[in-house]
Amino acid sequence: MAKKSKKQQSAGTPATVALTAAGVDFTVHAYDHDPSHPSYGEEAAEAMGVSPDRVFKTLVADVDGALTVAVVPVAGSLDLKALASAVGGKRAAMADPTLAERTTGYVRGGISPLGQRKKLPTVLDASASTHPTICVSAGRRGLEVELSPTDLAGLTGAVLSEIARA
Repeated sequence: MAKKSKKQQSAGTPATVALTAAGVDFTVHAYDHDPSHPSYGEEAAEAMGVSPDRVFKTLVADVDGALTVAVVPVAGSLDLKALASAVGGKRAAMADPTLAERTTGYVRGGISPLGQRKKLPTVLDASASTHPTICVSAGRRGLEVELSPTDLAGLTGAVLSEIARA
């Protein structure tokens, strides 16, 4: 495996580039990703020492034939029916992982709601607003970005809705 130069390691992801361009406050948290860990989100929370209620995972779903991004706490799961309702749809199912990767430009486990190749409708779980900051993927496994939920919603055009269940 090729070793990355310092410049490559510090190069921004599309998510961090978008945040920098928008001029919002954010903090990047890097950790050593363990490919054998069963949950990307729980691994991030553990590695950063942050409550799983403040670390949000980015999921891509198909709502009535349209890809839609759901951002929910890693401590819970996505309520597909609630997601469909939040965007005025009838039915939702998890999107094909290959299609999600190709559309967003990110790999599974590193999909960020920010800086996606194609801007998709986004729904942020309403629980995000109970925290001053939350963490989401910064665009690759082992890299998270911490920012205010208000900034995340503004940059992604997200609607806030109760789409997670415990």
